[in-house]
Amino acid sequence: MIIGKEEPRDIAAREALLDEAFGAARFTKTSERLREGRLPAEGLAFAAREGGRLVGTLRLWHVTAGPSRPALMLGPLAVAADRRSAGVGGALMRQAIADAADLGHGAILLVGDAPYYARFGFSAAHTGGLWLPGPFTRERFLGLELAPGALGGARGLVSPTGLPAALPDLGQLVAAAHEGGREYARAA
Repeated sequence: MIIGKEEPRDIAAREALLDEAFGAARFTKTSERLREGRLPAEGLAFAAREGGRLVGTLRLWHVTAGPSRPALMLGPLAVAADRRSAGVGGALMRQAIADAADLGHGAILLVGDAPYYARFGFSAAHTGGLWLPGPFTRERFLGLELAPGALGGARGLVSPTGLPAALPDLGQLVAAAHEGGREYARAA
């Protein structure tokens, strides 16, 4: 298995992997409100490959942990069904945390399974004064300080701050849909 940066060639496989792991409900999650319409943080979108096949994906996103407190939001982490329990998720997590620290980021937030993420140092103790822009389970809202004190006293709404993603041209989407163009069907 090789962990590398996500590449444009990974898009279709990543989306299929996320659909397999989370289904259509992934678009209704509160964490998605922090990602939609945004680009992942520069250099912090990862792909795990085996024999050229995408078997895992993980991305980090720029957010604020309350006013004027930059942080990253992790997610989603997804692993192919036949590679779960093979260490793919753990390898992606270790790479993402190390690269985020190397790039000088102070903290990472996520919503996920507390026992799983605790082994990487995540804890709900760092998020007690924070809330998300939608429903969430408090015990699943976790934080990790990459720099000591980065989340100390954090209070307020977690908000997206990443660069906006380019939107497809609506006219081209309509024209392609009218002509039966499949390449635009998913985007429409």
